[in-house]
Formats: sequence, structure tokens, C-alpha cells
Amino acid sequence: MIPQDLLEILRCPHCVAGETRVPGDDPGRLEHYKESWLICQEPGCGRKYPIIDDIPDMLVETGEKWMTTPAEQLPIPAR
Repeated sequence: MIPQDLLEILRCPHCVAGETRVPGDDPGRLEHYKESWLICQEPGCGRKYPIIDDIPDMLVETGEKWMTTPAEQLPIPAR
């Protein structure tokens, strides 16, 4: 289980970094979905990051693999 204080500071790396940074005070907020995923809440992003063995895989490339998968079709637990 990921500690709540960590969940509060994690952000989508695509939406907060360099040229792809989204404008605003706090871009890239993530929804903790079914204890297995972190889903970016930025409009137009859709990146989904799996949590495997209580460790979020926050690589942009990983998040992009799941962009077109609806949340209700994500594997639980993440793999």
C-alpha cells in the first residue's frame, strides 16, 4: 500500500516536465484507482501508471502504453 502522503505529492511526469509541462499551479494530479493504478487527471493526458508490488511505475513510456485503455478495463492487480 502506498502511503497517503506520497500519493498527495506524486504527479504525472509527462504533465510536469520540460516542454510537455501543463500550465497551472499544480498540473498532473493523479487519481489512485483501485489500489493498482495512478491515472492522470489532466484533460487530454490519459496516462495510467501501474502500481506493482506497492511501487508506482512512473515512467512516461509505461503510462503511454495504457492511454487508450478505459479505467474499467485496466487489469487488477496491475501487471
